[in-house]
Amino acid sequence: MTNSFKNSPKYMLTSESVTEGHPDKICDQISDAVLDVILGKDPYGRVACETGITNGLIIVMGEITTDCYVEVPQVVRKVVHDIGYTRPEYGFDFQSCGVMVSIQEQSKDIAMGVDESAEVKTSSTADDLDKIGAGDQGMMVGFACNETSELMPLPISLAHKLCRRLAQVRRDNTLPYLRPDGKSQVTVEYGNGIPRRIDSVVIGAQHNPDVSLDKIEKDIIEQVIRVVVPASLMDDRTKYHINATGRFVIGGPVSDTGFTGRKILVDTYGGIARHGGGAFSGKDPTKVDRSATYMARYIAKNMVAAGLAERLEIQIAYVIGVAHPLSVSIETFGTAKVKQEVILDLINKHFDLRPGAIIQTCNLRRPIYLQTACYGHFGRDDLDLPWERTDKAEILKKEAGLK
Repeated sequence: MTNSFKNSPKYMLTSESVTEGHPDKICDQISDAVLDVILGKDPYGRVACETGITNGLIIVMGEITTDCYVEVPQVVRKVVHDIGYTRPEYGFDFQSCGVMVSIQEQSKDIAMGVDESAEVKTSSTADDLDKIGAGDQGMMVGFACNETSELMPLPISLAHKLCRRLAQVRRDNTLPYLRPDGKSQVTVEYGNGIPRRIDSVVIGAQHNPDVSLDKIEKDIIEQVIRVVVPASLMDDRTKYHINATGRFVIGGPVSDTGFTGRKILVDTYGGIARHGGGAFSGKDPTKVDRSATYMARYIAKNMVAAGLAERLEIQIAYVIGVAHPLSVSIETFGTAKVKQEVILDLINKHFDLRPGAIIQTCNLRRPIYLQTACYGHFGRDDLDLPWERTDKAEILKKEAGLK
């Protein structure tokens, strides 16, 4: 995203989402379900849980250090059941699939940097929030824009809502022939940085074999697309692509191998903003891949809600074992209403970016993660997530001198 986006009379942006029955998303949900069960029993548990899935087999692996016991296969089967893989005719179901588990403790070399940060080791003035060092190196990105009420880019917002609607009409039997796997993709045409119209909508919906493509197309357009996408954004040039191969019966783990962390752009901003590269699911909040990205979204959203910029992207960089970030930078794409130095000063004043402080600010040692593992971690107006609150907006607006 560059300033040319705001100055271009015509600009296309596309984002995609997937349903909870997509193989990669099944893995994200399993990893976060394991995390939630552990945090529910041991809030200080260290979890790095990865999942792989293929036809007939689920493998859960990773590094977990905790005082509690978790029956991982039971957790796995419940997730698969709740997603909707409940019938043998789907080719994959929660009762017959095999579950393998290979888990070890967190490396002591990593743990010693997280347990006691460099600040604690070297400074007599370090406080309690200095204690936790970053669980890894890397850069984390947060983003917000004023295109939607949830301050998210319109393409990813609509893509998520389409997939959530697909799941809804499957579960409530509005379209009883649908199966759990599915995808969406939305292309929005912008003019001078403002969404003008929907250029195309793509839906892939797994279905029973005895349903015709004509019926699927008609039902999806009427019961999914027109329910979700505002009519004011669609016109006679809007294109619809429903099950473009002509058939989508074989789906889920039968058709495609899945892994945790392969849908990082679906999880964040749909490719509209940059990405640090780290996945979220299965990671406890000492892992800044997850917690610092949540904080970055919190910062960006409050800045945009305060009117300091129309679009704001923030990057935070860390080194393993050190509490304070190495760098903090912002990009406002030519939309800032105040100098960028003012925004950075407000970030430093009002947001503590040490991992211990982030965990405290967002109350992250709780089992809240499974609900985020599908349909995005940001812009979730259906969930009460601490990083989605705009409780800092008023003070930021006042201190920036905006009316």
